[in-house]
Amino acid sequence: YPQFDPDNTGYISTEKFRSLLQRHGSELDPHKLEVLLALADSNSEGRICYQDFVNLMSNKRSNSFRQAILQGNRRLCSKALLEETGLSLTQRLIRHVAYETLPREIDRKWYYDSYTCCPPPWFMITVTIVAFFLYNGVVLDRFVLQVTHPLYLKNSLVYHPQLRAQAWRYLTYIFMHAGIEHLGLNVILQLLVGVPLEMVHGAARISFVYIAGVVAGSLAVSVADMTAPVVGSSGGVYALVSAHLANIVMNWSGMKCQFKLLRMAVALICMSFEFGRAVWLRFHPSAYPPCPHPSFMAHLGGVVVGITLGVIILRNYEQRLQDQSLWWIFISIYLIFVLFAIFWNIFAYNLLDLKLPPPP
Repeated sequence: YPQFDPDNTGYISTEKFRSLLQRHGSELDPHKLEVLLALADSNSEGRICYQDFVNLMSNKRSNSFRQAILQGNRRLCSKALLEETGLSLTQRLIRHVAYETLPREIDRKWYYDSYTCCPPPWFMITVTIVAFFLYNGVVLDRFVLQVTHPLYLKNSLVYHPQLRAQAWRYLTYIFMHAGIEHLGLNVILQLLVGVPLEMVHGAARISFVYIAGVVAGSLAVSVADMTAPVVGSSGGVYALVSAHLANIVMNWSGMKCQFKLLRMAVALICMSFEFGRAVWLRFHPSAYPPCPHPSFMAHLGGVVVGITLGVIILRNYEQRLQDQSLWWIFISIYLIFVLFAIFWNIFAYNLLDLKLPPPP
């Protein structure tokens, strides 16, 4: 490096940089070589930041490097990732996930090169297996709650308006489901959509969207449907699915996933069926009047989180969220809603003098 930057400025001239690529290009991954050439072609100052080169080779996308790529010519001359042949089963799976979730070819190639399956998508798998099957099947000796049974609310995890002071219930209600169809649809959507999203965006972002949808769902019920309990993970699931579908619509021309229109239609049909079932169940007369049916407002709370916070988080694959003004706007709105719902739960129930169902 000193021979190319004798003054120790931290930069290498574009000519020397291209000569290095020509000399050692055969030793580099073809996709990284394409991005390096795009970086050289896009630079109008005649010099390349050495740290950008280091960031690329170590699979780190700094802001300066990202801007150099996005503002440049981005001449990616070789064939698309989808056209490559001779890939193993794992490589084809990673390529499929890239085309399912990312709208730009440069991001797909970047993800394909840098993804190492470590860590795996542990969050969605853990929530699905432990929450839905292990707890319901082993601890409770049943896989679902039967809302036609008078004792279905006698559970320490279900949200109940009389027990809203027990703060854990605003989260743990996702571990319970009202019927096998409720459990089945949520599990299918969670695995088919949540796992690929976590593979691309990581556990931190996906868990944030999921938990934000869960909390927004229970708080929405406590504000808009104050006499109803809540069960099911639909708030978190709908947050992920709605964010993913919204990003597909916003980046329709760039999304190259197969049968994207059919896939969107199937997802919307499944969501509509499950939501319609929840609405029917809420207003259907209870077989045991002291035990009201669960609310459907958690679904709507999850959708709102998905098309606001979720869209921003999933849209910025390589960018830092702290740099996005919309991120701060939506996170501020979300926090204001949470604070409003907390004060609502403290004061509104007494002021309105509601007739709540008896505690379980």
